[in-house]
Amino acid sequence: MSSSEKPKLVSSPQAFEESFKKAEKMLGPVFEDLKRSPQKGEIKISDMRYIMVRTESISIELHEELKKNFGDAGAWRVAYRLGKALGKRDAKNFHDRFDLEDPIMKLSLGPVHFAHVGWAFVEILPESNPQPNEDYFLVYNHPYSFEADAFLDEGIECDAPVCHMNAGYSCGWCEISFGIDLAAEEITCRGMGHDRCTFVMAHPKHIKRLRDEYIKKHNP
Repeated sequence: MSSSEKPKLVSSPQAFEESFKKAEKMLGPVFEDLKRSPQKGEIKISDMRYIMVRTESISIELHEELKKNFGDAGAWRVAYRLGKALGKRDAKNFHDRFDLEDPIMKLSLGPVHFAHVGWAFVEILPESNPQPNEDYFLVYNHPYSFEADAFLDEGIECDAPVCHMNAGYSCGWCEISFGIDLAAEEITCRGMGHDRCTFVMAHPKHIKRLRDEYIKKHNP
């Protein structure tokens, strides 16, 4: 991949493009090594076991079941926490696999992995300023989020964002990458009729202020 080419699986400001191109080069061979063994009920990618789950099942049906016990708001919180746990675990695995130390490089593997396993495409916006302290700030879109697509495909009208696992997963991955507490929140969602699914991520002490400032400035 020449230096003039842009990453194919992530959209980002120019300052991050080299890191994402490296991440694509690193993860490409990993996902090319796919072995399906239905006689054993196994799918393995580079000897790591994966599972395939229909998006409607893991988003809509899971939410309906969680809502029975936790209510609507509680169900979304559980979905976020589930996504965050998955993101943290996957980040640890791939950081160790490639023996990474640099936080930006650790982050860069996340969106590429995200694309390969079918969660969403990631578009990092220019306002982003990821750094290993409380000034961390990330603004990003998830075009083709599997959660939004599931609700849209089923014709379900939503009055609140639905991509909580997307938010949680990205947050968990970045927490591990930078070694700091983070929170993520979806501020626009295609499931609500918006043009895009947009998220903000920041330290928990600052996320509400930074979210409100971003919304006021950009009116998304």
